[in-house]
Amino acid sequence: MHGKLLALVIAAGSGLTMALQGALNSALGKIVGLWETTFIVHAVGTVVVGILVFVCRLGTCDLAKWASAPWYTYLGGVLSVLIIYMVARTMPVVGVAPATTAIIVGQVLTAAVVDHLGLFGMNRIPFNWYHLAGTFLMAGGAFLLLKK
Repeated sequence: MHGKLLALVIAAGSGLTMALQGALNSALGKIVGLWETTFIVHAVGTVVVGILVFVCRLGTCDLAKWASAPWYTYLGGVLSVLIIYMVARTMPVVGVAPATTAIIVGQVLTAAVVDHLGLFGMNRIPFNWYHLAGTFLMAGGAFLLLKK
């Protein structure tokens, strides 16, 4: 159970950083524009990960395997561009908490489909009524966060 608890703590940490990133990207977007923000965020991220991989030698540094990956696995880069743009566009309109809650609801619904179908090599985890009820409760929470 220790490994699963650590994984959940790390996942919660990613949620924390996503909310902060969205707020920071939205602030930058107001100054330089949304597409420009998306470009800047990816450029900075590329520099940081380049330092981690090539200077700090984190990871295997075996990029020669890239050609063996299925083509669709590279769509993550395209999705990243869309994510940054959409988050930076919506948070100033509805606020960080409601936008993040809506993001999480979308993530959970998509994750449930991926799990249920076992897409992209993931283990099949059937969607059940508990998952559906939990998703509706989160969606209700997002609605309540919009209330003043």
